[in-house]
Amino acid sequence: MNVNKVKLYDADPRVLTAFANTGVEFIIAVGNENLQTMAASPAAARQWVATHVQPYIPATRITCVTVGNEVFSSNDTVMMSSLLPAMKAVYAALGDLGLGTQVTVSSAHSVNVLATSFPPSSGAFREDLAEYIQPILDFHGQTGSPFLINAYPFFAYKANPGSVSLPYVLFEPNPGVRDPNTNLSYDNMLYAQIDAVYAAMKAMGHTDVGVRISETGWPSKGDDDETGATVQNAAAYNGNLMQRIAMNQGTPLKPNVPIDVYVFALFNEDMKPGPASERNYGLFYPNGSPVYAINAGSGSGGGSLNPYYTSMFSSSSKLAVSTTFLTERVILLLLLQAIVILLQS
Repeated sequence: MNVNKVKLYDADPRVLTAFANTGVEFIIAVGNENLQTMAASPAAARQWVATHVQPYIPATRITCVTVGNEVFSSNDTVMMSSLLPAMKAVYAALGDLGLGTQVTVSSAHSVNVLATSFPPSSGAFREDLAEYIQPILDFHGQTGSPFLINAYPFFAYKANPGSVSLPYVLFEPNPGVRDPNTNLSYDNMLYAQIDAVYAAMKAMGHTDVGVRISETGWPSKGDDDETGATVQNAAAYNGNLMQRIAMNQGTPLKPNVPIDVYVFALFNEDMKPGPASERNYGLFYPNGSPVYAINAGSGSGGGSLNPYYTSMFSSSSKLAVSTTFLTERVILLLLLQAIVILLQS
């Protein structure tokens, strides 16, 4: 699949060993269950880094550690309070072990940390989370690491299909919407959400932190009440998004900053609980057969993305990587910075 980046929700040694000397970049993760321990004990953070990072560098290119995932989506105030101290502890441990210049530290947040997302220029974080997010932004500004957001326009369409334009959320031709404060025009929801995060950060005094979409995607199947969850829409969303990535496109607010988007998911999670859509975000079925092919458009390579054999990427951007489909909790980043995620079953 010409994969050049991989993101894990853990730090599985089998995966990290398997990708040694391939040139593939890795993001690995500290689980939410470890935050309190690391926040309270720098030694625990150092031990984690010494076990899960240090042995694999430089053979395996680990470039980032995410500490926690969507911590602010819970009601656990102890975990919320532990997040930044745990991030700082991991960052300090990386520095102590001589890895601070190679590996950044971040955390992924749901787009629901925003209280306001439209118009994008009015983007603002929830007031109840300000006490946590402000110092986290300060940390990102000091360390040069990105602010990660999980954003799913599918949820907005599913909740209100009568009011939300399907072409607008699928990156298809539409009249777009205009931000009355900036006069910038948006032809898709994801870009509006990204710029809303930039506006929210600016309101907290930060224009020095980048935004990366750490999860986005569209399900190919859903329950009867999950409007829009179809193979056609999933192929359109991911395919149209990859076309834009191929063009190094930026958002209306940041036109010169190419979007950095992680596409969810590699495999359908057939044993995941919840609505049917939760089990149908994958490009592949659990047996490895493709759910659909993606039309990647003209972009930088053009053509149709066959999940097994692809020529959509330009020869200059290809990386000769032989991949094995893993049954781990893995995120594989397709070239052009579009990441495909596989959650552990």
